[in-house]
Amino acid sequence: MDLQSIKNRFGIIGNSPSLNHALNTAVQVAATDLTVLIVGESGVGKEVFSQIIHALSARKHNPFIAVNCGAIPEGTIDSELFGHEKGAFTGAVDSRKGYFETVSGGTIFLDEIGEMPLGTQARLLRVLETGEFIRVGSSKVQKTDVRVIAATNRELLEFTQKGRFREDLYYRLSTVPIRVPSLRDRKEDVLLLFRKFVVDFAERYKTTPVQLEEDAKSMLINHPWQGNVRELKNIAEQISVLSPTNQISATTLSQFLPDQSKYSRMPVLAAHAANSGSEFANEREILYKLFFDMKKDVTELKKMFLEILQNPSLAGSAANFTRDSLLQDFQGNGELQPVVNSQVSVPHHQIMPANGQPVLLHEDAIHHHEEVEESLNIMDKEKELILKALKKHKGKRRDASLDLGISERTLYRKLKEYDIEE
Repeated sequence: MDLQSIKNRFGIIGNSPSLNHALNTAVQVAATDLTVLIVGESGVGKEVFSQIIHALSARKHNPFIAVNCGAIPEGTIDSELFGHEKGAFTGAVDSRKGYFETVSGGTIFLDEIGEMPLGTQARLLRVLETGEFIRVGSSKVQKTDVRVIAATNRELLEFTQKGRFREDLYYRLSTVPIRVPSLRDRKEDVLLLFRKFVVDFAERYKTTPVQLEEDAKSMLINHPWQGNVRELKNIAEQISVLSPTNQISATTLSQFLPDQSKYSRMPVLAAHAANSGSEFANEREILYKLFFDMKKDVTELKKMFLEILQNPSLAGSAANFTRDSLLQDFQGNGELQPVVNSQVSVPHHQIMPANGQPVLLHEDAIHHHEEVEESLNIMDKEKELILKALKKHKGKRRDASLDLGISERTLYRKLKEYDIEE
């Protein structure tokens, strides 16, 4: 079967070299049982490629099922894929076959494979390596003959470096990788796809298809298309429904296209990460970064005060630097406006360093403190709270128990237990 026949059969529009290369790879690997990893942005049509591989394989008369790994809760995905025995967990009133058992002999398409939990990844790796699996709540090993095609819109290799995806599973899945190009990488196909979508819409609703003027065609081609073919189809249908005229100019088209400036905007933290070369996988990493920065600042402050104690000549410059910094912060805030030239009398301490020469420092500059180990015993804390409540309410047990959130009988028992005299 030639490439054009495959495009016609599966409704694929376009002639870009990158698209043709991906299709040729899918056709060549279809005759084998090799595992395939389809990579591409959301909306490029990865599931269509999985259907092509299955339809051109020796398994084409056997079942094909598409599973969205990101849509199944983590607690039930093992049961969905591998099945479970009766009583394996709460709600398991009957035994159930999983997809790997029901689709044996066919093809299973695992979409959004990057969202699969690590525990399930280990079980999937065993299926790929040995063809064996175990139902949840069972100890019996079962065999299956399933071809796995996986897809993702993430960079799984980066996920492996961050511990979010098993490296061995990544290399087992990507026996034959197929990268589906984004719409930005096949601009020559944008007008063909748009024409196909508006004609299909017109035939469905018995209307006249819209026409693009030259300036509108240029705008359509140069749009970033973050949603790829899915976004283009949505725009085509919106224009077909809402446009007051069939002749679409650039001005009219711009009313339907999202603002391109939104694609270039980044939150402050994301921009900072990009500029510093850091990558934040999630909010937790951002918080860690902030905590480490705060710790670094505190360490530098301690180091500065230690240097002042060891070298008294630094005290004056440090005080001036601190004063000037605070004045700039206060004046820029707009809430406090300190008077720069005012004379303020500040008490001083006299410190005698190793060289024997006294140094005058501001009283607030140095705080001598001792770290006292605090008791973390729950009973000690409970006794302390009871004593505070009784003192607060002048020994009235009823009021104290209400304040503590316990019954008066419980408070009486606690008084006896901790030998507290009222």
